Amino acid sequence: MAGKSRVSDWLRRRSENASGSGRSARAAAPDDLRRDELIQAAVAASYPVAPAVHPEGFGCSCDRIGCHIPGVHPVSQAWQTQASTDPQRVAQWLDGQPLANFITATGLNHDVLDVPAQAGRLALERLSADSATAGPVALQGEDRMLFFTATRGTPADEDEWWPCALDCNPETADEHPGIRWHCRGSYVLLPPARLPSGGTVSWLPGLGPDLPLPDPLPVLGILSDACAQLDDGGDGTERADRADVAGDTDDARPEPAVWSR
Repeated sequence: MAGKSRVSDWLRRRSENASGSGRSARAAAPDDLRRDELIQAAVAASYPVAPAVHPEGFGCSCDRIGCHIPGVHPVSQAWQTQASTDPQRVAQWLDGQPLANFITATGLNHDVLDVPAQAGRLALERLSADSATAGPVALQGEDRMLFFTATRGTPADEDEWWPCALDCNPETADEHPGIRWHCRGSYVLLPPARLPSGGTVSWLPGLGPDLPLPDPLPVLGILSDACAQLDDGGDGTERADRADVAGDTDDARPEPAVWSR
């Protein structure tokens, strides 16, 4: 499949370049010129979006003193109700806020499984080898990979809602160095968002928002396996990530009784 070939080529190029040049944080800058197109493509896929702040100098474009997540949070504190899939409303935001990043609210029409980029690459290799559908996948800077999935946040019966130990939002992300499950009450930045590090958020080749959203639990299983396969070494960060994943993945799956409903 052409999409899988593009992913394989991308993975190979990433591996070849990983130890070298310290890829420029502006490598995805051409996407900046396609911001409107990329955001409206997400809207067409029924991703609820809302304007977000952007990096400004060494800080954030917001007026909060000591902003603790500079450049990556929504503009409005009412973002959950503001988030929209209306193309006209979104076009007004795009026109009126030309420097703004955009977020997509999770737990409504989709969820996002957010993992260390190295684990994400291992998972993509397995998905490609198994001819499985990865669904939309984005790279956030050099460190994290975002796997978009169907949501567990809107069950037909509210009694069937189940919390998960992996649930987080950007303000609690540091508590989850391994797998992060963005569902109710959370959000992620959409391509081509600019990050405080100078990096960007970008869709992987052939894995954009036009793809169907996969069931989250099979993807979670593959991502958990990938995290567990990371080699020991370095400063111990990978070992900590694996421990976090190993402890939380079991909690992520509901009891059989829940599944029988």
